[in-house]
Amino acid sequence: MGRSLGAKIMVTTLAASLVAACGTDSGDDGPVELTFWSWAPNIEQVVDAWNADNPDVQVTLSKQAGGGDIVTKLLTANQAGNPPDLAQVEYQSLPTLVSNDVLADIAELAGDAQSAFADGVWQQVTLGTDAVYAIPQDAGPMMLYYRADLFEQYGLTVPATWDEFAQTARDLRAQTTDHYLTTFSANDPGWFAGLAQQAGAGWWAIDGEAWRVSVDDPATRQVAEFWGGLVSEGVVNDQPMYTPEWNQALNDGTLLAWPSAIWGPGVLAGNAADTEGRWEMAPLPQWTAGENVTGNWGGSSTGVTEASPHKEAAVEFATWMNTDPAATELLVRESAIYPAARDAQTGPALADPPAFFANQPDFYPLAQEIADTAAGFTWGPNVNVTYQTYMDSFAAAITDGTPFVDAVAAMQTATVDDMRDNGFSIAE
Repeated sequence: MGRSLGAKIMVTTLAASLVAACGTDSGDDGPVELTFWSWAPNIEQVVDAWNADNPDVQVTLSKQAGGGDIVTKLLTANQAGNPPDLAQVEYQSLPTLVSNDVLADIAELAGDAQSAFADGVWQQVTLGTDAVYAIPQDAGPMMLYYRADLFEQYGLTVPATWDEFAQTARDLRAQTTDHYLTTFSANDPGWFAGLAQQAGAGWWAIDGEAWRVSVDDPATRQVAEFWGGLVSEGVVNDQPMYTPEWNQALNDGTLLAWPSAIWGPGVLAGNAADTEGRWEMAPLPQWTAGENVTGNWGGSSTGVTEASPHKEAAVEFATWMNTDPAATELLVRESAIYPAARDAQTGPALADPPAFFANQPDFYPLAQEIADTAAGFTWGPNVNVTYQTYMDSFAAAITDGTPFVDAVAAMQTATVDDMRDNGFSIAE
């Protein structure tokens, strides 16, 4: 990784232009054969639907583990010269694959695909440039889940701002020592990243042929100071998410709210089954009254590899899979994802609320309104380092009672040091 990602972007943009001019698919007899790596459950149903209608372009699916595992396998396969034509990739992993020459810039082949997606989602596949490295597949807009019955019992109002959220936490603790409004978790950096996005954070940016790194920007420090203050006051719990204790706290009402993402109902149904029908969903509290913005926690895209000899056909399949009404309905029904495409967010597959939220018939219409307000965000090439430092530094801050902003500073230092060690150019 001796060259900057800025230089890499310039090279791939030129390459994509040449590819578009010369064509990408051979004229040999027989169908074009594409290979596709994905971890989405039952996505073979979508692939089968494509293959049935497109005899000239056939896709072979290879199921993979998700997250960092598929990134490692893609890096290894690319180095060996045999990567797939397409792969499902989480948004935060795209820069790592781009900087290692795995993914192609498909801007010249994507046509008007951008028009199908909210700006904040599309920015995550562009890295803040004119290049396009994937077609968005699913999104993770954040919202607030809360126990409507317990809010009513304690006379609480759903907070519209974070200041109101803090006061609600205090009001609850003034009435009971058995309950907290929510918890601050040091074990899921994606949660914190989404909250920082909502506040206006921009951790990475392309500056010419260099990276600009601002993990400790004012917006992120604001989020850290806010939550650190609530933990110090003792009005918000500091236990990590996804533990047996956290599951029990959701199930028995110890925790009244959870700032989470669109996939939250599935977690609640699995971990707090006794509370079905007692939760409702609302937009995240805002930093300024009257604003309307959220962040994303999670989501993935479909990238086309630089080594693919059939880029045009691969982009056609990726675009169809993630924007065609029939395809996105299959993704929702069979793969249980929340589609990134705007029209699919109000499609027939999402006409009814999640079963766990049957008491809130406007769940998905409200979710679509929220999703459209997601802030844009550019990911960097070493998110894994930033995330690991988050977990280590915030856990230590909770244990030691030190300021959360110090943990953010540690994230900045670790991110920059690692990028420099790996040969990335860093703008001062």
